[in-house]
Amino acid sequence: MKIYWHNDSKNIVGKRVREARLKASPHITQQDLSARLDVLGYNIDRVSISKIESGDRFVADYEVVGLAKALNVGLEWLLCEEE
Repeated sequence: MKIYWHNDSKNIVGKRVREARLKASPHITQQDLSARLDVLGYNIDRVSISKIESGDRFVADYEVVGLAKALNVGLEWLLCEEE
């Protein structure tokens, strides 16, 4: 299977994940986000979240759904690179 990169990144949601996590009040740590995802049934550890945010990890479609739920943001917002 051939995997394509987008603008030197393995995903397009990483920047938005970090933005939503840091904009939350109070801030959500990567460990907190991992715990939220675990409660929702998604197994994404803190290291994986760091790699997602830096664009070093691919993100499956079901993981995007979980991230949106855990961060309380819309899928469209999470998937769009610009406002």
